[in-house]
Amino acid sequence: MKLNIDYQEKFQARHIAPNAADTAKMLKTVGVNSLDELIEQTIPNQIRLKKPLNLPVAKSEFDYLNTLKQTASKNKVFKSYIGQGYYDVIVPGVIQRNILENPGWYTQYTPYQAEIAQGRLQALLNFQTMVIDLTGMEIANASLLDEGTAAAEAMFMQYSLRKNQKANVFFVSEELFPQTIDILKTRSEPYGIQLLVGDHRTVELTDDMFGAIVQYPAGNGAVYNYADFAAQAHTKNIKLTVVADLLSLVLLTPPGEWGADIVVGTSQRFGVPMGFGGPHAAFFATKEEYKRSMPGRIIGVTIDSAGNYALRMALQTREQHIRRDKATSNICTAQALLAIMAGMYAAYHGPQGLKLITERVHGLAVLLANSLQQLGYPQLNEAYFDTLKFDVGELAGSIHSEALNNEMNLHYSGSVVTIALDETTSVEDVKTIIRFFAKVKGKNLNDVNFDELKSNLQTVIPTELQRQSAYLTHPVFNSHHSEHEMLRYIKSLEAKDLSLCHSMIALGSCTMKLNATTEMVPVTWPEFSKMHPFAPTDQTGGYMQLFDELNQWLSEITGFAAMSLQPNAGAQGEYAGLMVIRAYHNDRGDHHRNVALIPASAHGTNPASAAMAGMKIIVVKCDENGNIDVADLKAKAEQHKDDLSCLMVTYPSTHGVFEESIIEICNIIHENGGQVYMDGANMNAQVGLTSPANIGADVCHLNLHKTFCIPHGGGGPGMGPIGVAKHLVPYLPGHAVVNIDQGKSIPAVSAAPWGSASILVISHAYIAMMGGEGLTNATQYAILNANYIKARLEGHYPVLYTGTNGRCAHEMILDCRAFKNFGVEVTDIAKRLMDYGFHAPTVSFPVAGTVMVEPTESEPKHELDRFCDAMISIRHEIDDVQKGLLDKTDNPLKNAPHTAAVITGNDWKHPYTRQKAGFPLPYVADYKFWPSVGRVNDTYGDRTLICSCPPLSDYEFEESEITTPEYGT
Repeated sequence: MKLNIDYQEKFQARHIAPNAADTAKMLKTVGVNSLDELIEQTIPNQIRLKKPLNLPVAKSEFDYLNTLKQTASKNKVFKSYIGQGYYDVIVPGVIQRNILENPGWYTQYTPYQAEIAQGRLQALLNFQTMVIDLTGMEIANASLLDEGTAAAEAMFMQYSLRKNQKANVFFVSEELFPQTIDILKTRSEPYGIQLLVGDHRTVELTDDMFGAIVQYPAGNGAVYNYADFAAQAHTKNIKLTVVADLLSLVLLTPPGEWGADIVVGTSQRFGVPMGFGGPHAAFFATKEEYKRSMPGRIIGVTIDSAGNYALRMALQTREQHIRRDKATSNICTAQALLAIMAGMYAAYHGPQGLKLITERVHGLAVLLANSLQQLGYPQLNEAYFDTLKFDVGELAGSIHSEALNNEMNLHYSGSVVTIALDETTSVEDVKTIIRFFAKVKGKNLNDVNFDELKSNLQTVIPTELQRQSAYLTHPVFNSHHSEHEMLRYIKSLEAKDLSLCHSMIALGSCTMKLNATTEMVPVTWPEFSKMHPFAPTDQTGGYMQLFDELNQWLSEITGFAAMSLQPNAGAQGEYAGLMVIRAYHNDRGDHHRNVALIPASAHGTNPASAAMAGMKIIVVKCDENGNIDVADLKAKAEQHKDDLSCLMVTYPSTHGVFEESIIEICNIIHENGGQVYMDGANMNAQVGLTSPANIGADVCHLNLHKTFCIPHGGGGPGMGPIGVAKHLVPYLPGHAVVNIDQGKSIPAVSAAPWGSASILVISHAYIAMMGGEGLTNATQYAILNANYIKARLEGHYPVLYTGTNGRCAHEMILDCRAFKNFGVEVTDIAKRLMDYGFHAPTVSFPVAGTVMVEPTESEPKHELDRFCDAMISIRHEIDDVQKGLLDKTDNPLKNAPHTAAVITGNDWKHPYTRQKAGFPLPYVADYKFWPSVGRVNDTYGDRTLICSCPPLSDYEFEESEITTPEYGT
């Protein structure tokens, strides 16, 4: 036996599921002899890359983790007392292991199909309830991207609600965190909103102001009583936004009780690691009267077809898809997984546990303040929660040096030193700080009456600002305080949700692919998770190396000159890219260039993002084959050539086709003075075979939560970095705190300089372990898997659009519109798929009455076959309805999904069998996933909007309200 010692396992063999034998069978079904032949028939030759990707040789999983450990060691994890919106936390192990590190939670999709998403919907409802209780507001949404962008969303909501349409001034407290002010600058400029940054105690409120924003506690740590300021603002019809520290609201009077109209902030302190900036779930709470103007996703209570308690996304769940350029927000990806963690943190500790944590943090701050004052350091904040401010004069440098010697980071601004404590701070940490502050003055700990001060602690929060109202009174926050109870609660919710652990999720445009364990493991390493985003640069070498490598690799993949890793969602990337184009035109004196051409088929965030960037949207027609109508594009580009800013185009198209005219399209735009923005939603069909730069684009965002394997997490986190051509590099986003300016950078688009930095390691791992060959093969197999499904299904469902040679890209649209003629809606097909154990493909987008299917390269042939068998079986059921063999209104499609309670109940009156309902194909019995509720009633949920946890005992329904109306998606 000859031994092979050079063998190294290839990660791509784990990521790309079809083996050689299955590949041969699939190619035969598709009707080609090889993968190369299929690609030649699918991707136009003129846009094919002429050479392979120049990326490092692929690493094995074992070697990658060892190498990454060396990189991670370059990050120095000091104790952080920097504050500024980011604080170290204790992540409860039961939450870390069973949610953050659990694919049953992180591989879920956004809960558009509510019946198989009741677990995460309940967890998000818990989050909303927590936010409502702590802020004292009436309604909250299910998380935003970060604190800074939440503040910007609040500003724009205030602007859209203004009664005086001429009012365009927004007052900004100078004591907001600088990164928040930076984002407000970015968002305000396209709308002509004037920011007035100043002191809330001295500003003159005028009639041309529509809104104001303050921080509570303030950025410097002071706790102000804003009640009089709020009252004064309201006399001028000025709405007030409060950026609040959620943890502090356990002790402080909530803003809703002293006049806030909107309260925003981050839930990071509720058990979510700093992660060098993210991901973290922001929150947004407001008054009931403003509910229909709220951005983001809202979880609401409704009933199912049996009249039972059920949850679903309410109101603006897909507002940008419906209202497009008239939408009030372009938010698509939120931070659901992190919101779920924060809500679970509140449930685990409960109101009493949170109070003990908060009192301890505040108590340690008082102890430190009193101790340092005994050493002769006056503390400047009269009232504070956890953040102390000292003007130390010429001693700042010495204190800085001593802090570093003790591996502690404080916040420095000239002679002012600020210290922000958190739940990880101990009495010994406080003593350490006292020691080096004493040392600088030639003193020691014995010069402080420490034990006496410790035993006589009193709050410095004024009585009128001490919270009196109850919070977190719902049973969900008072029932799961032991680890065993919390574990069972988490698992009970997880069991209600279908994820990639159960079956393929073939969502067109969403690319639900393998999130490999090796890619996920480093996310919770302390070298990555416990880093403050504003830590000194000489402590962040590991992150800087990771960013530099990822920048190089993504630039090679896209063909662009450079990337910005800051945008922390796909829609955020769209906005950032358009703002870069805007800055480029303005810098050249072309301030008038504000027209964006957008195809009628575009994703709804495209026109919403363009509107937010201050652009005028002109819609370009699509032809009967779904392609951009080149003649219409040319006519409109020439008509608007003096004002043309850009074209927004998705490639391959939203219809799943590589349009052969793409180079001509890009040339038309350039000839008329515009830039080409490519939406990277479908990048999984490009990597290694073509590229945005190769087709002629100037800027592109990448959905790292799609093509590059960051998990969807039930609706987020996401990352949407942008790549740009050389002439746009100087305009990439900068940051107010960390100097990443490119020369002519636009202000920040996200709160942290590198967005949700800690999850960038996932995409870094994916690229490093796949290598150029693996990434290219992944693209080829994504196209093969899609065309295999197409070949199996096109005899049963018309495929709406294909390329010149009859091929689809990585996804296809199945036309279900004709079934409506005999009473079957596309929604019925989506719900019926749940009985077969599948999540529906994308429903009614981009064409109403269709489903868009994308299998990804991670699915094996037998899983593709299971899905195809289910779709074919459903087609036979539709035929039976058409032929009259199944009742038109009482059939498996109309009654889907069927719950275990329905199937096993005593009252079965349907004209089809229980087996037909619950076990429609033999394979279903082997591994049955039961939807936990029947079909949800959207109409009832919107009519009686309830967005916090109701006591189920109080939640009763009138019989007349238990209806099953027509459902939309």
